Amino acid sequence: MTRDRCAVDWYTSIFELIDMRSFSNLWFWIALAVVWSSASHWVLGVPFDVVLRARRAGGQAEADMNDIARVHVNRLLYIVDVAGPWLLAFVSFLLTGLAMLGFYYGIEFAQAVFLLGFPMTLVGLVQLRAARRIRGEGMQGEDLARSLARCRLYTQIIGMVSIFFTALWGMYQNMSIGVLG
Repeated sequence: MTRDRCAVDWYTSIFELIDMRSFSNLWFWIALAVVWSSASHWVLGVPFDVVLRARRAGGQAEADMNDIARVHVNRLLYIVDVAGPWLLAFVSFLLTGLAMLGFYYGIEFAQAVFLLGFPMTLVGLVQLRAARRIRGEGMQGEDLARSLARCRLYTQIIGMVSIFFTALWGMYQNMSIGVLG
């Protein structure tokens, strides 16, 4: 019996650490911060410090930015051109399933994943639009840096709105269930 009790205590400890009640879990909020800071830093695969260095110094830094952007823009557009309809169908299915599980059936983990995933699809659409424009106009140098900065601004706006609504929904969930008291 001691061995079974030890196993139950171990499972209880693990599930307390990995609490599936997302909005009352510190790990969810850390993940939310990491997702949005990463999305804001990596604009179309280009680290934003490279963009700033290219604007400031020019020369090799600008050539590096142009090369990195070209590679990532071509990669993104190739993926979308080859598998775009399938990706659209899969992402739509996934988000619809998460929304139904989360908001119709009340599964908090699905709500949390949806509130992370849906805004990131909007960021993906912003980046796709920017990639098409960058390649279509053959942007390089200052024009490319300006386009990447605009894409970053849109990503940050989507992130601020998303974090605001996620925080509101999380507070509502925590208060309605009574986690706080």
